[in-house]
Order: sequence, then structure tokens, then C-alpha cells
Amino acid sequence: MPETAQFVDPRRWKALIFIALAQLMVVLDATIVNIALPSAQADLGISDGNRQWVITAYALAFGGLLLFGGRIADLWGRKQTFIVGLIGFAAASAVGGAALNTPMLLGARALQGVFGALLAPSALSLLAVMFTDAKERAKAFGVFGAIAGGGGAVGLILGGVLTEYMDWRWTFFVNIPFAIIAAIGAVAVIREPVESHNSSRLDVPGVILATTGLVSLVYGFTRAESDGWSAGPTIGLFVAAAVLLLAFVVVESRVKAPLLPLRVVADRNRGGVYASLALAIIGMFGLFLFLTYYMQVVKGYSPVKTGFAFLPMVAGMITGSTQIGARLMTRVPARLLMGPGFLAASVGMLLLTQIDLDTSYPALILPGFLLLGLGMGTAFMPAMSLATHGVEPRDAGVASAMVNTSQQVGGAIGTALLNTIAASATTEYAKSHAAGAPSRTALQLQSMVHGYTAAIWWAVGILVLAAVIAITFVNAGQPKGDGAVAGSGDGAAEDVVPVMAH
Repeated sequence: MPETAQFVDPRRWKALIFIALAQLMVVLDATIVNIALPSAQADLGISDGNRQWVITAYALAFGGLLLFGGRIADLWGRKQTFIVGLIGFAAASAVGGAALNTPMLLGARALQGVFGALLAPSALSLLAVMFTDAKERAKAFGVFGAIAGGGGAVGLILGGVLTEYMDWRWTFFVNIPFAIIAAIGAVAVIREPVESHNSSRLDVPGVILATTGLVSLVYGFTRAESDGWSAGPTIGLFVAAAVLLLAFVVVESRVKAPLLPLRVVADRNRGGVYASLALAIIGMFGLFLFLTYYMQVVKGYSPVKTGFAFLPMVAGMITGSTQIGARLMTRVPARLLMGPGFLAASVGMLLLTQIDLDTSYPALILPGFLLLGLGMGTAFMPAMSLATHGVEPRDAGVASAMVNTSQQVGGAIGTALLNTIAASATTEYAKSHAAGAPSRTALQLQSMVHGYTAAIWWAVGILVLAAVIAITFVNAGQPKGDGAVAGSGDGAAEDVVPVMAH
């Protein structure tokens, strides 16, 4: 492959280790705090009304600033942005672990979101410009996809262990060694092609409109969870989000150096990837939350036992990503991995709609978790690769940011949407079955389970919709040489050269 030899970095596989470590840290943080939250609330005296902000402050800052972070990566250089993001994330984690009161903890969570918005897109875009051979790209994104898909469940396990055997503060402090090791490794082994930088001026109006629009959208769903969908503030936030994001599209179509070049999302394949990923995350994040409460409150599992109960899902994701997705990515079209992957996950979710007070873990929950993990892992891996493939190098950072934006906004929407559905179903069931209930405790638990299953049914439908979008939009007529579908060998590798050589 003489044409590609000059672009092959001999240290790229070592670099993948540190990029994957940083990605694991960011994904872990999205769920690791969930299990620790009750302990932190009791320790710091956080009110019930404010406890949601421990999660929301992170989601708002992360989701709202991701596009900005992606463009900063294109402007500064991905390696520099990656290292700054790591150092800042570690510092914010140290503040969170040492928090003395509620404002200090919430501020630390928001700062984690800010630096996460720099770190996540720079990590993914580094892979996009460092791995250009079709087979190598498949392996690299297989690792990355497994971490992106399974990291949330690993966070539940680690959060349970740290909270039960150490202290909730260690769910923050654990990020520091991750960040230090990844930063040292990045300095030593990551080498980014200089010609892939984008020296255009920063689109300040685009930054303001995108950030405020996404924050309004995420905050709107958060308020819907607490205030209801018809409340004035909720409706106002959704209207504001629509106006701001529409104005953002208009501005981006007219400025010379847009924050989000519309060519990035207008591509049929990338648009399909972003939409299907967002929908899949909507279903998945809600499931994590419901089943965590189901296993701890209904089944009486400890935090550690709850975390380990999710291990088969993690194993399924890793297997689906590295053994199915990565092996088939260069042989079959991406849609034939993404569509069936999301459908397999929906079957796993369908099994979980059958949970009850006395459900057996081995008989029902275990096979549901395995199917969900295998399906998601198989679908995530080609999605991660295709979402950044074929973009001009100067747009790699912002294309990567769109992947993370889909996940973060999808996660925030999913948690709020499915929580609202579950709460409503729980209340209705409790009212209609109050007369014949054997005891108040039994009614309360049965109502909770009914609410969870009602929400999981919605998640099944959402995953089926994700599969339909993937099969419909991620079409077989992709650009020749797409690493996700182009066959193996020199020809495929040569076709991928423009990703680095623009």
C-alpha cells in the first residue's frame, strides 16, 4: 500500500489504549454517580428537589457544549484539546470528590460536563484521522464502540463497589488516575496529522445558538419530568429550543465558517447514524435507571450485586462489538449490522417487559441483558465508524461531536421521557388497584413494577424505530471505499486515504 504508507502512524495502537481509557472515563461518569447519589445526598444534606441537578448539571453542560468542543478540537488540534480536556476533567473530579456542600458539588459536575465536551469529540476524531486502513479502522472502532456502549453499565458496577466498600467521594476521585495515565500516554504516543487542522475563525453566533438551544431542549425534558408536559415552563423551554435551533440552522447555512457545516449532517448515512444512535440511547438509558431501582428496591439487591447483575450486558456489548461488528464491518453494509443489531436489542428489551415481583434473574433478566448487549454492541461499532467516515479532515472534530451530542441529548431525553411514562403508569395502577391490595407495601412495589414495564414497552418501540431508520437511511450506496462497507484489501485502504490526506 505505497499510497498510504506515509500516513500510517506506527504508534497508533498504543494511542488507541489511551484514547479508549479517556472515553471509558467519560462514559463511566454518566452512570457511576447514579448509585452514589443517595449517599452523597445524605452526607451533604442535598434536598430532594435539588438532587436531580447532580445528574442534570453534567448533562446540560456536556450536551450543550459538545458542538463547541468539537469545533475547538478542529481549531486547536485534537491532541491538544484531548489533553486539556483530560486535565480539566481530572481537576473538576477532584473538586467534586472534595465537595463540602451542594453548590460545590453541582459546580464540579457542571465543570466535568464542560471538559467532557472537549474530551469526547477530540477522542473520537483522533481515531478518525489516525486509522485509515479499512480492517484496522474496524478493529479500532470495535474497541471504541464496545466502550461507548458498555461503559454506562460498567459505571453502575464500579459505582456500587466504590459506594458500598469505600465512600461516594471515590466515584469522583477514581477519574483522576484514569485522566493522568491517559494524558501521559497522549503526550508520549499520539501524533495527529497537522494538515487535518481547521484554521477558520470560530463561529460565535453558532456557538451561542447551538449551546442555548441544546441546553433549552435538555432542560425542557428535565422540567417535564418534574413539572409535567403541559406546565408553562416546560412548554416555554421547548418553544425556545425550537426557535434557537431553527435560527442555528439558518445561521449555519449563511456563514463562511460554520460551527456545524450542514454538509456533515446532510449526508444521508451520517444523518441516519445520528438519529438511530439518539433513539437507541433514549431506550437504553431509561432501562439502566429502571432496572437499577427494580433490583435494589423490589428485589432487595445491594449496590454491588446490582452492578454485577449488569455484567452480562457488558459482556454482550463487548462480544457484539469486537467479535461480530468488527469482523463483519468490512464485509457487509453497515445497515445490515445496525438494523439487525437494534432489532436484537429490542427483543432483549421485550423480554424485560415481563418482569414481576418474583421474576427469576437467570430465567428472564439474564437472557434479556445478553440479547440487549449483543444487539447494541453489534450496532454501535459500525455506527461509530460511519458517523465520522467520509468527512473532510477539518470537520472530523465536529462530526465526532455530533455522535456524542446524539448520545448525550438522547440520554437526557430518554431519562426524562421514560421516567414520566413510568411515574404516570405507577400512579394510575396504584389508584385502580388500591381496593384489592393485600398490603400497602405490596401495592407500592407492584405499582412500581407496572410503571417500569410500561416504560420498557415504549423503549421496545423506540429501538424498533432506530432499526427502521438505520436500515432506511444508512443505505448500501455509500461512498466507495467507506471503511464500514468497502471490502478488505489495498483498494479499500486506498479509498480511505482522503480522510487523512485532504
